[in-house]
Parts: sequence; structure tokens; C-alpha cells
Amino acid sequence: MAVWDAVTGYLHRLQAGGYSPWVIFFEFLLIGVVVYSVLRFLHGTRGARLLQGVLFLIIAGFLVVRVLAEAFAWTRISILYQYFVMGVFLTTLVAFQPELRRGLMRLGETRWLRRYLGTRQAMVEPILQAVAKLSSKKIGVLIAVQREGGLGAVAETGTRLDAILSADLLETIFWPGTALHDMGVIVAENQLVAAGCQFPLAESEEVDRALGSRHRAAVGLSHESDALVIVVSEETGTISVAESGRLRRDLTPADLAMILAEGLQVGSTSKGRAAAAS
Repeated sequence: MAVWDAVTGYLHRLQAGGYSPWVIFFEFLLIGVVVYSVLRFLHGTRGARLLQGVLFLIIAGFLVVRVLAEAFAWTRISILYQYFVMGVFLTTLVAFQPELRRGLMRLGETRWLRRYLGTRQAMVEPILQAVAKLSSKKIGVLIAVQREGGLGAVAETGTRLDAILSADLLETIFWPGTALHDMGVIVAENQLVAAGCQFPLAESEEVDRALGSRHRAAVGLSHESDALVIVVSEETGTISVAESGRLRRDLTPADLAMILAEGLQVGSTSKGRAAAAS
């Protein structure tokens, strides 16, 4: 196979000193960066498990075909191996469709230059105030806090607001009986981008069966974006946060303040601490 011959020739040239050590170092460094970026991008998503299965198929196919087929002259298997690789490639495109979509969205919407941290701090305080108040009244809440990856496609499923973020506005939206209280809200910087948004639901086996659709939606969106998704249960009033497909439950307002401060890389102000304690 041409690829195998190219790899073999490359290894022979390495042994013969045909490449500069700096060229070799740069090539391996570049490969390492790409592999690390892919693994980091897929960490905490369904794609991480799919990647393990794909790697198993590729390694198993390589061992069977390149080792056994050549050793025992199984020419038919060697020919079919090329089609097997093409099939794995096409299957990978289908299986990783959510991750590919997420990657394209992030390429198109990522902000290359961060805004001042003060803007993010201004976003944290009204969220803490609203969540603490609504949690005490056992009113359901679903808020996606945007980070580096944009949520423009999800915002299009709801009602675009582009309003200045405030605790009163969040409380009004989620108050029972209002037109937009039943879905999710997207917050970016100090702006309430959209309300009444439909978040993608996680698979049923990924979330405790005792939890409702809000928690499934929070985990589902955290699978497909880097957003921090805040949930308040309307049955118990408990606060949870979904991040990278993992759900942290039974949080206090103070816990939420710490998670937001760490996740958004902002410091906690006296107002934020007071909101968490109230």
C-alpha cells in the first residue's frame, strides 16, 4: 500500500540521517499538538467514547491486515483493507457529526480577543442574585453562560432579546406563567442574548432518571459547547451546573459563585459574595 511504503521509507530515512534533527523535532511536535487539540476538544463529549471505538477498529484492522495478511499472503484481505479504511473514514464522519458541527460553529464564532474581565464580572452578579432568589422559591431555571464557543445556532431557536443583563429581567423571564419561562436562556458577557431557547437533550442514560428535561437539556448543551449551564429544579429548588457533559448537583449559591468565578476566570467581588450568601 502506498501509505505503508511512504511510512516505511520515512523510517528508513530517519535511521539513515536523511532529515535534520530540527525538522524531525518540529514534525513530531506538530503531530503532538494536533493530537492533543483533538483529545482536548473531545474531552467530556460523546465523541471521546466514539474515538476509542474508531481507534480500536483501526488498530485491529492494521494488525490483521498488515501483519497477518502479509505474513500468510492473504491478498484478498489486503485488497479489501483499502475499502475497510474508507468505510471507517465515512463512518467516522457520521458518528462525529455533532462534534464536527460544534467545531465549525466554534471556528466561526470564537472571539479571538477577550473582552475585559470586568464585563464578565458584571454578568456573574445578576445571575447569582436571580438564581439564589428563584431557588429559594422553587422556580425552575435553565441558563447557558457562554464562554469561548458561540451559541448563535441555539439562540436562533428562541426569541432574540439582546438586552442588558439584570437580575430582575432573569426573574421575570423564569417566573411561572410568562411566555418564555419554559425553555432556556443564553447569556453572553453582560447581555441576555435570547430566551425560550431549545437546548439539545442528552441521552437518557447520561442523566439520572429522577431528573427532568431541564437537567437533560443542560447536560446535552454542555456536550456540544463549552458553556456553563445552570439549572434550578422546580421540584426541590436545588441548583446544579453542567459542564463538559458532567452535572454537579446540590450546590449552594456560594458554590455557584465559585464555579462561575473559576469557569469565567473572574474574581469574586463583595457584591457577588453578598448575592451568594443571601
